Amino acid sequence: MENTTKKTGVFQKILNGIERVGNKLPDPFILFAMLALLVIVASAIFNAFGATVIHPGTGEKLAVKSLASAEGLQYILTSMLDNFTGFAPLGLVLSMMLGIGLAEKVGLLDYAIKKTILKSPPALITYTVVFVGIMGNIASDAAMVLIPPLAAMVFYKVGRNPIAGLAAGYAAAGAGFTANLLIAGTDALLAGISTEAAKIIDKDMVVTPVDNWYFNSVSVFVLTIVGGLVTTRFIEPRLGKYKGDVVEEAVAEDPPNASKGLRNAGIAGLLYIALILLVIFLPNSPLRNEDGGLIPSPFLSGIIPIILFFFIIIGVVYGMTVGNIKSSKDVAGYMAESMKDLAGYIVLIFAISQFIAYFSWSNIATWVAVNGAQFLKDIEFTGIGLIIGYIIFTALLNFLITSGSAKWALEAPVFVPMFMQLGYHPAFTQAAYRIADSSTNIVTPLMPYMVIILSFMQKYDKKAGMGTFIALMLPYSITFLLSWIILILVFYFLGIPFGPGIYPLL
Repeated sequence: MENTTKKTGVFQKILNGIERVGNKLPDPFILFAMLALLVIVASAIFNAFGATVIHPGTGEKLAVKSLASAEGLQYILTSMLDNFTGFAPLGLVLSMMLGIGLAEKVGLLDYAIKKTILKSPPALITYTVVFVGIMGNIASDAAMVLIPPLAAMVFYKVGRNPIAGLAAGYAAAGAGFTANLLIAGTDALLAGISTEAAKIIDKDMVVTPVDNWYFNSVSVFVLTIVGGLVTTRFIEPRLGKYKGDVVEEAVAEDPPNASKGLRNAGIAGLLYIALILLVIFLPNSPLRNEDGGLIPSPFLSGIIPIILFFFIIIGVVYGMTVGNIKSSKDVAGYMAESMKDLAGYIVLIFAISQFIAYFSWSNIATWVAVNGAQFLKDIEFTGIGLIIGYIIFTALLNFLITSGSAKWALEAPVFVPMFMQLGYHPAFTQAAYRIADSSTNIVTPLMPYMVIILSFMQKYDKKAGMGTFIALMLPYSITFLLSWIILILVFYFLGIPFGPGIYPLL
């Protein structure tokens, strides 16, 4: 294969610079601890200058309170545990991952992904790889490691360039991370942070995990088509016919009853869904609201437990069928294993929860939101152009901070209240954030999976380097971002809900 690595040019120098700067940033936990300290110092300065703000909801005049005062110190010490345990995303994500983690640990998700790709008809391989890559984020980051090598192997077996398959799989899993037909852990995590930020302005505002569901579902099909076209019309012609030799690695053997387990899990899942639908459509259903509707309703408010039980059921059925679950102790054991994977997230949440709590209690968040919104009104920059500008800003920020949860925890307390002041729903702001964060995941040098994928690539082309990688990923990143911006404009101007009862404007 022709070597695509070029001499260091301007773009490569920019990427190298981003990598150097990004690597100097502290660990996210330390970063948010430092930000919390910064809020303490800033609150003292604001208070010393007598900064005040009129709360947009109550009309009350609020003074910026100093966290460095006696009252502030008391708040810091007495609220620390409540800030952590009461932080909305914590319970949402831990609950979701009990179910999803179980399904992953017993091998159900890996087997389903593997079989979908390996059994795909040759004519549909490209689009199947992209679709499965996008949907694979239900297994979180594992999809970025599992899907690309499988896609490369399938492409090679049908006589196509394996690097194109690798690129399509990674681009879909990384850049399409936020899209899904199912409600995933990411939905719960981001919705919880959005809710905490929205309460700065409106104590009754709640962003649920389904508030971006319609938009995410449509995104799956749009990105599948776009990703497939980029692969077949641009990536494969650019790579040309593969002429190298590959030492094929044997795919790990599946349990003897894996196929039967997948079938049984599918049947159990369908029966569970049928039961939920039956309860929903019963007269005077306890899952509907007093008027008989679903927006809002106990069904939407309780969507996390409903999804939790779905994944527990299919995970247990699959595990029992293939023999991975032999007793109730095994179920608890697999759940405990999935919780171990969240240890780093739990540690990070402790720091994030303190930062957001301090930002809100001091009234700096309200001051920034009100004055920031007024500034944007004064310069007449409040329309959809503002949202597009915000998307581009976040896409660029992703080159320095790759953690989606950490970046949203940083942005949400500022932009969610500010955009609420301009009339935008928090879930709409969240959707704008998600498309920006996802699109540039695959081209930032700080993405930890980049090195792993590059090592896979070098199995097929030993001369492949960072330049090769970026050159292959950039077309996906740009086209996904542009497609998503067009899609969000379509939803915005046609008044299409982003989720049940959720529209761009409040």
